[in-house]
Amino acid sequence: MMRWYLHKLAMMFGAQARRPDKREETDAARVMKKFQKTPAESLKRREIIAHEHQYPLVSNKWKYMRWFSIIVINLMFVVSFSWDIQLVEGAMTASRFFGFHMADPTSALMVTLAYKDLVLNLLIGTVTVIILWWFFGGRAFCSWACPYHLLAEWAESIHLFLAKRGWVKDHPFHRGMRVVLWVIFMVLTFVSGLTVYEYINPIGIISRALIYAPTVALIWVVFLLGFEVFFTRRAWCRYICPMGLTYGIIGTAAPVQIKYDLSLCVHEGECRAVCLVPHVLEITKLGYAQNDIDYIAPDCTRCGLCIDACPQEALSFAFRGLDKVI
Repeated sequence: MMRWYLHKLAMMFGAQARRPDKREETDAARVMKKFQKTPAESLKRREIIAHEHQYPLVSNKWKYMRWFSIIVINLMFVVSFSWDIQLVEGAMTASRFFGFHMADPTSALMVTLAYKDLVLNLLIGTVTVIILWWFFGGRAFCSWACPYHLLAEWAESIHLFLAKRGWVKDHPFHRGMRVVLWVIFMVLTFVSGLTVYEYINPIGIISRALIYAPTVALIWVVFLLGFEVFFTRRAWCRYICPMGLTYGIIGTAAPVQIKYDLSLCVHEGECRAVCLVPHVLEITKLGYAQNDIDYIAPDCTRCGLCIDACPQEALSFAFRGLDKVI
């Protein structure tokens, strides 16, 4: 069990997904896998998949809930500043909500490294944010609050439209590049005394542009989105963003998780096709699950797209330990 969990954790740092070995596989999973491979179940699975392809059942429940969440959260900053109601002060990287300090952990760490000083308010804000996103699963920030995520999701739709017609092709990078860049940003910040990452952080750039006024820095955001449309699908979120890695580490043992039920899965792969980080859904492949009931790897963004895409309801939001479906 522990080895399998460490493997899922390692995937967040760039390790390739693999099947569990016999020491990691539970008896329940072994029995279920054997049952699913019987001729009768294999035929039934093929029939279900064929029917789903002929009559696709499309749900956008979680997608539209996320879009609403991102828009509302970012509008609170805009309205608070424009109307001077002091509901939320600051921007996405550092703010105060009803007087409570909030600070993005990655940005806070870089400020500390740059100035070689630990500010109490920054520490309080960082701890507050860590507790908040630990509960929901660290990378839930990416899909439920990040303004760049929404733009990148729309850019991805354009990329997929063009790719379907053969006009563009995805050129993936190694996921371990994100870890290397995280270290590079930290080292450069410490050596230079400047928060280097913030100069190219599209999250902060978009947030400040919405709240205060657009600047020439938005050209960089447009370039990133264009790069994702024409060259690499979701490049920033998958391969570059150090904030995503930090939040992933924070949420490794989060109460809110996406639960996977092996007994309901027909392994058609629709969930992986829509996932922002498809490596976390490798367990949905036939023979890859460690248990009959398992939870998606820590790098999961809790976006819910896989839940929307699965008509068998093999995936669902749940409170881990309570086995309560949300």
